[in-house]
Amino acid sequence: MQTLLATAIKAALEAGAEILKVYETNFNVETKDDNSPLTQADKNANAVINRYLKTTGIPIISEENRQLEFSERKDWTRCWIVDPLDGTKEFIKRNGEFTVNIALVDNGKPVLGVIYVPVSKELYFTAKDGNVSKKIVVSPEAISVEEIIEKAVTIGPSAITSAVKIVGSRSHLNEDTKNFISEIEKGNKVEIVSKGSSLKFCLVAEGLAHIYPRYAPTMEWDTAAGHAICNAAGVAVIDQTTGKPMQYNKPNLLNNYFVAKVQ
Repeated sequence: MQTLLATAIKAALEAGAEILKVYETNFNVETKDDNSPLTQADKNANAVINRYLKTTGIPIISEENRQLEFSERKDWTRCWIVDPLDGTKEFIKRNGEFTVNIALVDNGKPVLGVIYVPVSKELYFTAKDGNVSKKIVVSPEAISVEEIIEKAVTIGPSAITSAVKIVGSRSHLNEDTKNFISEIEKGNKVEIVSKGSSLKFCLVAEGLAHIYPRYAPTMEWDTAAGHAICNAAGVAVIDQTTGKPMQYNKPNLLNNYFVAKVQ
């Protein structure tokens, strides 16, 4: 697992560097069939990550790869799930809140996760066989992956004190999310914390928020890495349809609604 972690970290860091090369230019924005945006940064990051992960011999599900039918995936016991640039809309807005997401899934469960924030150089990852999550701001100087893993600090969720911090946006809440928050507000003071991309998971995992309710569509590549990091930090990510932890490499890669909160 340590070798796979090192490979995923290298892939994320190099993908992040490729993303920043495009970020600093007057890039074009394409529109995919599902009306989501696509840039050269998505494509370049995907190429880098595929190059690294293919060396492991483990199959890859990536947002920017051709999607395989479940008949071709159903016998996979392990697979990588990748979003080479999560938060393309944030990338286009140039607000820095976009990430590189890489997860390893074992029998439907995310057991390894890496999230890298190219602009701030923050790196989140699972360590110690998925039982601990760590964070480090990667130095601009040349630093080995071994050093990164060694120097990163352990993160964990925080207890609720004066207010329940919920990840969301006051201006973009749908009715289901408003209802969820209203239930919590009945007995608690609530504070809304806004953040883009998979950084929402990281906020809960490192104790800067308490709950992340997602009552809107997401795909497996949006959540797998964040789910792994939350799991290792002691934060449950529960499918609101099944009442159980979210599963991956499903017949349909679209997720049900979910809530991430401290166990």
